[in-house]
Amino acid sequence: MNVSALTAAELGRRLRGCGLSLRTGAFVALVRSSVPSVAEGIGALYADFPLEENSDFADFHIGLEPPRDLRRWIYPQIVFDFDGHAPFKPLPFDQAFPMFEWGLNWCVSSHSHQYLIIHAAVMEKDGFAVIMPAPPGSGKSTLCAALVNRGWRLLSDELALIRKDDGQAVPLPRPVSLKNASIEVIRNFEPTAFINRECRDTIKGTVAHMKPPRDAVLRAQETAKPGWVIFPRYRKDAATVLQARPKGGTLMAVADNAFNYSLLGTAGFHMLADMIDACDCYDFTYSNLDQAIEVFAALQPPAP
Repeated sequence: MNVSALTAAELGRRLRGCGLSLRTGAFVALVRSSVPSVAEGIGALYADFPLEENSDFADFHIGLEPPRDLRRWIYPQIVFDFDGHAPFKPLPFDQAFPMFEWGLNWCVSSHSHQYLIIHAAVMEKDGFAVIMPAPPGSGKSTLCAALVNRGWRLLSDELALIRKDDGQAVPLPRPVSLKNASIEVIRNFEPTAFINRECRDTIKGTVAHMKPPRDAVLRAQETAKPGWVIFPRYRKDAATVLQARPKGGTLMAVADNAFNYSLLGTAGFHMLADMIDACDCYDFTYSNLDQAIEVFAALQPPAP
């Protein structure tokens, strides 16, 4: 059964009660919350996601509730609970759903060391994945949202999960996080994409989330072979340029964007080196999304 099979009232009751066992790719999160915006966000953005109905196991036990002291009345806040602990400071109450998204990213990146985890967007086409590591403000999520609305399959907007035994990219399709000007850019670029209501004045500015394409959710168990590592950079009015970059420098740059490269030690080095060796590596500068789509459509699989 999917989230969409529940009425809004049923979804709210489950979240307030025993919790909602939500499967996202390889993970199951048991989510509890009495906050209406959390139920609203999950109902709208996770409608196509399956529920784990007959299992007592969950990878992550998550709660989002107001604190129990006087602050809940004077300055309403929200607390993210993970296995009975609060790993973050409270946020304003109206930021509950973004906190859910950020918290779930933290759960995966901090505890899933069966994978090499890279802060990157990942999309697939014809069996090959493009991995786009990039710092905030690079235009990574904007480009990712555009590509998955033009035929690329979303594996993740935030986390590249590389499997240890075979180097495959493991899907974690979830809502795409859009910030500030990119929200309106994607609304104009693809009017049919569902983007939830904006949340203002967060630590990242104004944020909203785009619902992942249904096909990406249905194919969440279908891995892909890394084929390209591309570092995007948005520059206003810049020409669209795809430029090859050396693999040695790419390995070090990707390592800087990996959450657990050092923790995995020698195994992490060999995993990353093997991935870079198998991929074509580029820097990509863009300002025009239509031109960017054309460049990505012309990518050729790396030579065997």
